[in-house]
Amino acid sequence: MLQPPQNPANAPKFSPNPNSFAPIKTAPAPMEQATIGRTLVIKGEVTGGESLYIDGRVEGTINLTDSRVTVGRNGSVAANINAREVVIMGKVTGNIECTDRLDIRGEGSLTGDVVTQRISVEDGAFLKGSVQVRAAEHKQAKAQHQAQSQPKAAAAAAGAGA
Repeated sequence: MLQPPQNPANAPKFSPNPNSFAPIKTAPAPMEQATIGRTLVIKGEVTGGESLYIDGRVEGTINLTDSRVTVGRNGSVAANINAREVVIMGKVTGNIECTDRLDIRGEGSLTGDVVTQRISVEDGAFLKGSVQVRAAEHKQAKAQHQAQSQPKAAAAAAGAGA
């Protein structure tokens, strides 16, 4: 089809990059995060598969093993927390077990025992309890040792039966 000639002032401007009109999105998809607001109080067990931001009060247990738990400045938690990563800006009373890292910000307060691979405590933060830092290599070496010993045990059992 024929198109009428365009006015040069309205003509599209071309750039040397033919794909400049359709940029490639490099930002990752936004992570889902649940929020417990300032006025909410939850008593019991919290489990799930997405990150959690707590600005209210939680009492009980929090079990989000593959996600991040963030306790906001207004947050108050009286619970044991099991998560991949924990960030504390409010007040937490309870034991924490992280598979990756624990970050206690300057305004944060933690009273309880910690088991983690990495820990960060900013100036002004409060921490009362024991801290156990586990090396990532130790877990990997243990898993490799178990994987190597299983085929040997199976071969020995097969050889004993023949």
